[in-house]
Amino acid sequence: MEILTFDQLPKAVSELLEKVSKIEDILSHDNSNEPDADSLFSIKQASAFLNLSISTIYGKVCRREIPVSKQGKKLYFNKIELLDWIRSGRKSTIAEVANSVSLLHGKRR
Repeated sequence: MEILTFDQLPKAVSELLEKVSKIEDILSHDNSNEPDADSLFSIKQASAFLNLSISTIYGKVCRREIPVSKQGKKLYFNKIELLDWIRSGRKSTIAEVANSVSLLHGKRR
């Protein structure tokens, strides 16, 4: 490791910032590919992913409210199915409801 002089510090800091930026780009690119998008979760992993308690998830499984696969006594949750399940609970905004009403009102005439 070389010793930097005070005059070399601005250039060294600039190089460090460039390298950090490249590392961030690499990391964000790797996360966006999501090779494990179709991965299976245990109930503990699903609990962490959904930010719900394990007992809440068991209740939802019992009431068939959440997508789950069962093999023997083990429960497995597909990440994509969980994301779809979350998205299916999306509530429409007031603007979306108003737009739907205006479209329906226009079709009746």
